[in-house]
Amino acid sequence: MPWCEPCAKYFVPTALTTTGCCPKCGALIAQFDVNGKIIDSRVTARSLDLKAIARADGEDEKAPWHFKLLVVSLVVYLAWRFVSLFI
Repeated sequence: MPWCEPCAKYFVPTALTTTGCCPKCGALIAQFDVNGKIIDSRVTARSLDLKAIARADGEDEKAPWHFKLLVVSLVVYLAWRFVSLFI
């Protein structure tokens, strides 16, 4: 999320100017990842990469096994409820 230090305010990337500056004070806003490292010196709606911000070690995170188990159990349950309508 783009942060303007002089204004002490978060901005939506589409609210920034075309050069990636703050619309109120004109300061250049940097884009940071989760660890606080600067990804790019300019943030615009086109240059904002949410996947790069969310990655901590450079690899895509996979869904945990218990989430997959929950989804499978939900599908089985809903399928059984659908079948039970006709029985």
